[in-house]
Amino acid sequence: MSLWIAVSLAAASFQTVRFMLQKVLASVTLSAGGATFARFAYSAPFILSGLAAYLVISGRDMPHVPAMFWPYAASGALAQILATVCVVALFKQRNFAVGITFKKTEVIQTAIVGLVILGDQISLGGWIAILIGLAAVLVLSKTPGSEGPWWRHLSNRASRLGLGSGVLFAFSAVGYRGATLQLDTVEPIFRAGVTLALVVSMQTVMMLVWLSWRERGEIARVWAARRVAVWVGLTSLGGSFCWFWAFSLQNAAYVKALGQAELFLSLIASVLFFREKISAREILGMALLGLSVLALVLSV
Repeated sequence: MSLWIAVSLAAASFQTVRFMLQKVLASVTLSAGGATFARFAYSAPFILSGLAAYLVISGRDMPHVPAMFWPYAASGALAQILATVCVVALFKQRNFAVGITFKKTEVIQTAIVGLVILGDQISLGGWIAILIGLAAVLVLSKTPGSEGPWWRHLSNRASRLGLGSGVLFAFSAVGYRGATLQLDTVEPIFRAGVTLALVVSMQTVMMLVWLSWRERGEIARVWAARRVAVWVGLTSLGGSFCWFWAFSLQNAAYVKALGQAELFLSLIASVLFFREKISAREILGMALLGLSVLALVLSV
């Protein structure tokens, strides 16, 4: 098995647990913004401490960070914040598994954004696999009990949040890949660690400013929820590090496509942990998305 495949699967596993915890926090304690902030606030200390310890033990210095690193990193950081807010809000509209599935529109959008911005190429087989995934989203866009043609279902609140998060996660993934590629003088795993530390620091500051301005009191509630929120930070640390590492090894569209394994983990969580019901139509949509993952991996 290629290293990027193992790392991507690990990232999907960490991310599933993190979104489960954020759903719990947003349902009973925090706003969507607060649940998003918890991710960065409680992971930043671990990330920065880990990087500092590595530099001391290895005797290495921080690599030179070129000017072009910052636009990629900042755009990826902001897009990820907005995307996470959309996903947490989406959990209040649909069940956990369907919310995660909508988020997976990021795959086809990552391919397009990566092609336009970074020139990453996708094979014919890869495009076919991505289009199968798009068909899955169209199946899932119909909410239970709704009527009318399929294109109208794409305009409901859940679809807008899901598709919006997909667009934003696509820009985030491409921004992070672009940032890691700027640090081309160090090995991939070190590039990932440095990029992650700088990005999460930016995100923590961004969220502090936003919550202080728009949601006063939410920062205190994030601190009060620290017994759960700290696990959001730790799982975020594991997931983000693995994503960054994978982006430094492989095309972002392929990494995100394999990350759709998160769909199956979210289905298990939805049924066993949240006790939510999954309709036959939703299972069909998830099956189509699973087929797109298999087809994409085989096309690499």
